[in-house]
Amino acid sequence: MDNLTAPRTGHKTLLYSELVTDLTDFKADIAVLGVPFGAAYGPRQYSNDQTNAPQALRDLSDRMVRHPSHYDFDIDGPLLQEREDIRFVDCGDVLPDLAQPELHKQRAESAVRQILRGGALPIVLGGDHGITNPVLRGFDEVGPITLVHIDAHLDWRDEVNGVRDGLSSVIRRASELHYVKHIVQIGLRAQGSGRPADYRAAKEWGADLISAYELHDIGMDAVLARIPDGGNYYLTIDADGLDCAIMPAVDGPAPGGVTFLQARKLIHGLVRKGRVVGMDIVEIQPAKDNASKISGVTAGRLIVNLIGATIRAGYFDKK
Repeated sequence: MDNLTAPRTGHKTLLYSELVTDLTDFKADIAVLGVPFGAAYGPRQYSNDQTNAPQALRDLSDRMVRHPSHYDFDIDGPLLQEREDIRFVDCGDVLPDLAQPELHKQRAESAVRQILRGGALPIVLGGDHGITNPVLRGFDEVGPITLVHIDAHLDWRDEVNGVRDGLSSVIRRASELHYVKHIVQIGLRAQGSGRPADYRAAKEWGADLISAYELHDIGMDAVLARIPDGGNYYLTIDADGLDCAIMPAVDGPAPGGVTFLQARKLIHGLVRKGRVVGMDIVEIQPAKDNASKISGVTAGRLIVNLIGATIRAGYFDKK
């Protein structure tokens, strides 16, 4: 009788990575971290569909990459570039304490700081866009950062319902961090929670605001040329910044967004022109994904491009 195969129960980690949930004496090269919960504006947002995205992405690992040892044309080699010395881990999720609803943000900040101290590139899975604020606070030991932001929306609100750390205030809060020196926002279009005063605040701070329409006119190479060379780049991708043809599973779909090819070019371009020190992808609502799960696969393929590009660029070469 032939051997039987165990039922598939889903992937415990993203892209076949090693599960490491104890950050004591942590050492790795690339580390995935799930941060499912942001900062709610009201009771219904404490458990929105974005909280399901980290596990939904993990469960799509074999759709993103059929096998990690197979050749991948996006990155000119297999996922880890045949490097047996690369340690790629998934640190699991930062979950909230219901008795202390704000504590998960401190835990996320602390986890990111430990991951960075352990030498790893953090790849963070949200959650709504409010998760980016505590994540960025964990970069206080990294040095000057250029924040590169893909989004349909401006995210410069000072507060919503008294909440100053929520998904509509991400970039304003980031602008207040002393180590965030440049901000480039790409893919802006349609209408979000931003008001004319918020737009003026962004311009007065000096953020480079690039609408989706300007991007399509001038191309991503021209956008890359406007980003300072030799920097430390943190890339935050709000899923609705991507075109809804490839990213339908969002709360506010808007036609005309950043294409996959443009986002891929941005990732590879940033890797070459300086050092990408972290990335997050947020605001995916798995229940709205179509039968092909194209939203999750698109997110995963962007992560694959970052992993492959950074390894090929020598980010993790041992000296």
